[in-house]
Amino acid sequence: MSNFAQVLSDYAEWLAVRERGRGDAWAARLAVNETELATFRGLAGVNAPLWHARPGTVKPASGAASLGPARTLCPAEAHARAVDAAHLALFTHVPPAPLPPKSQGFLSGVPIAVKDLMDVAGLPMTGGAHGAQTSWPASDALVVSRLRARGASVVAMANLHELAYGVTSANIHYGAVRNPIAPHCIPGGSSGGSAAAIAAGVVDAAVGTDTAGSIRIPAACCGVVGFKPSYDSVSRAGVLDLAPSLDHVGPLGRTVQDCAALFAAMIDERSLPQWSVTGLSGLRIGRLGGYFESPLDASVRSALEEACLALEAEGAVVQRECMDHIEWAAALQLLTLCVEANEVHTARLRDHPEMLGEDVRVRLEIGYFFPGAWYLKAQRLRSVLASSMDALFDRVDLLICPTMRMPAPQVDKLNVEIDGFTFPLHTAATHFTMPFNLTGLPAISIPWGLSATGAPIGLQLVAPRGHDWDVLAVAERLEAHRK
Repeated sequence: MSNFAQVLSDYAEWLAVRERGRGDAWAARLAVNETELATFRGLAGVNAPLWHARPGTVKPASGAASLGPARTLCPAEAHARAVDAAHLALFTHVPPAPLPPKSQGFLSGVPIAVKDLMDVAGLPMTGGAHGAQTSWPASDALVVSRLRARGASVVAMANLHELAYGVTSANIHYGAVRNPIAPHCIPGGSSGGSAAAIAAGVVDAAVGTDTAGSIRIPAACCGVVGFKPSYDSVSRAGVLDLAPSLDHVGPLGRTVQDCAALFAAMIDERSLPQWSVTGLSGLRIGRLGGYFESPLDASVRSALEEACLALEAEGAVVQRECMDHIEWAAALQLLTLCVEANEVHTARLRDHPEMLGEDVRVRLEIGYFFPGAWYLKAQRLRSVLASSMDALFDRVDLLICPTMRMPAPQVDKLNVEIDGFTFPLHTAATHFTMPFNLTGLPAISIPWGLSATGAPIGLQLVAPRGHDWDVLAVAERLEAHRK
């Protein structure tokens, strides 16, 4: 078949999908993102380089102490708890026994859960999708291999929002993940099972992925710590993609210390580096304003005020900063994520679309509607946004903002209301996290108390690309002040 004939054939397949009655579903889903689409249409193209997602090179740690994970469970105890926690839908698969480590190291005896879209030898990898599409890998993803080589034991495969494409982890195939500390709230997503398993006391730590906030959002919703490292500082080999230029692999844990230990193994450190610090004297912290402070739930604003005072008590200088072009971020994320996800999963859409949950299916399908010229325009604007973020770090060392505009949202809410503004749930959840996927910066969410209704609140710290150990060190100092 000639290239031209192939293009016509592909277009005919697309029309056939439309004839199956999908037009109304597509129109309704595009209407949800009308604000982002209107913003994008109103942006002039720029003569800037196309965004190039540069793998992050982590700068060496320069702290004065070396702390490992504080183990609370042995793998056998964690496995027993995983079996008993079936009612929480935390996992897609619990093997008959924990997978043993490959050797001993600084993670020896640490039980972990692995998000079910990365290969673990001998265990099913579903991506949270229909069981008919399950694979049985013969070898570990590189990140899993490194964790097991440092002594970690894999207890179970963590449940997730199907194909990592959503923020609720309400998985139609394996059950909706329950938030163990706030049952009236979503656990967040897409790494909802990873965060909830830690919050439930089933495991000490877990592995997740983050495309628009999928580590940090569930960490905030479940009251745990979630760290998104610099882009591709942790290998994605053996991990199912959603949007390759946005996807990050990283750890979740009970504490910053837990996340730091897992991160060290993930980047192939042979021993724990000395990363902790004893104070923050002279450190410049930019408190993000503008887009990042309005609208903002009152309880989140109060938490942020408390955290900034705590940073100042540690010797840091906190100053208000605003980020140029940040109002573009949601539109650029939409154009990037939808196009890349559509390409990654085009075979699923073509061959077995009926196996997908409706929410994920329609999000994948709307990628058909965004022309290549739009995608390229988005990548040029993405470079401009990244330059604006980089410029901030000429004035400050780190940034602080909430993880989300609000505490963990309630279950079954399609929209979120904040100070008289109404946002679709996924938009409100990702507003403060996805800008740092667009630019590949390291970012961490730490818990900071509960709202009056018992909903967890998370705060986010962000560092320049490659300064992963710096953001962990500051987060640990801030963590010591949380109530």
